Amino acid sequence: MRLRHIALCLALLACALGTCSRAYADKHRDPLTNDEVNKIRDASDEPDKRILLYVQFAKTRLLAIEQLRADTKLKTDRGKQIHDLLEDFTTIIDELDDNIDMYDRQHSDLRKALKPVVEAYTDWQLKLRAIKEATDVSDEEKKAYDFPLDSAIDSVNSELDSARETLDKQNKNAAEYKKKK
Repeated sequence: MRLRHIALCLALLACALGTCSRAYADKHRDPLTNDEVNKIRDASDEPDKRILLYVQFAKTRLLAIEQLRADTKLKTDRGKQIHDLLEDFTTIIDELDDNIDMYDRQHSDLRKALKPVVEAYTDWQLKLRAIKEATDVSDEEKKAYDFPLDSAIDSVNSELDSARETLDKQNKNAAEYKKKK
C-alpha cells in the first residue's frame, strides 16, 4: 500500500514537471532565428566573426523597435511587440558578453572585434535612453515594455564596462608581449 502511494506521488510529480517544462519552453523562446543560429554555429571557431554576428543581431532588434515606434498607424499591441524585442535584445547582448568572456578566458585576441562592440554598446545606450525618455507614447504602451527596457539599459551599461575592461586588458597584454619580443 505504501509503495503504491509513493509510486502515485512520483507519477504525479513527473506529470507536473513535464507540464512545467513545456510551459517554460513555450514562454522562453529562442531570440535568434534559425538562420541566425546557423550563422553562429558556422562561426564557432572564429571568435571575431561570432562576436560581430551577435552585435549585428542585437542591432537588428533595436532597428525593429525603432521601426515599430515610428509607425504611427500601428498602435495595437505595439507595446507587447516592443517588450518581446527588448527581451530578445537583452538575451542577445547577454550572450554576446558570455562569448566575449569565454574567448577571453581562452586567450583569444579579441581587440579587433571589441572596438566595434564598444561602439555598438555606446550607440545602444543612446537609443535605449531615447526610448525611455520618449514622450509620444501612451502610459499603457510604456508600461508594457518598461521592465524589459530597464533590464536592457542595465545590461548595456554593465556589459559596456566589461567590454572596455576586456579591451584594455587585451591591449595591455599585447603591449607586454610585444616588449618581450
